[in-house]
Amino acid sequence: MTGVEEIRARGRLLAMVVSKTVAPDETSFLTEESLPVQLGFIVYPQGGEVRRHVHRPLERSLIGTSEVLLVRSGACEIDVYDEERALVATRRLTTGDVVVMLAGGHGFRMFDDTTFLEIKQGPYTGLDEKETF
Repeated sequence: MTGVEEIRARGRLLAMVVSKTVAPDETSFLTEESLPVQLGFIVYPQGGEVRRHVHRPLERSLIGTSEVLLVRSGACEIDVYDEERALVATRRLTTGDVVVMLAGGHGFRMFDDTTFLEIKQGPYTGLDEKETF
């Protein structure tokens, strides 16, 4: 899909950058079903409805933490690193862009006052989950 970039190293998907310009006409998922987080656009026509529902308590087993960041305001740059901590890519993000971080490492530099909306798996363990390098 135009406006969606996959960042890979040695065949492994590390991150995805979704431009604010992406606007599909129909429901489209951007991530593979096997990933620990799914990202997609759900498109409904005017008058459409999502029937009331609950989600069944399915048990899932996850290793690691995936994160999704929506740049609500500002501008920044993300560095994406592979599992060996080697720099793979640097991308500029601006208001409305989304980045999905699935593997490897990452770091950010802010160009403006920047606010992210962050989505990741929980619950928060209270443990030191980050290792800086």
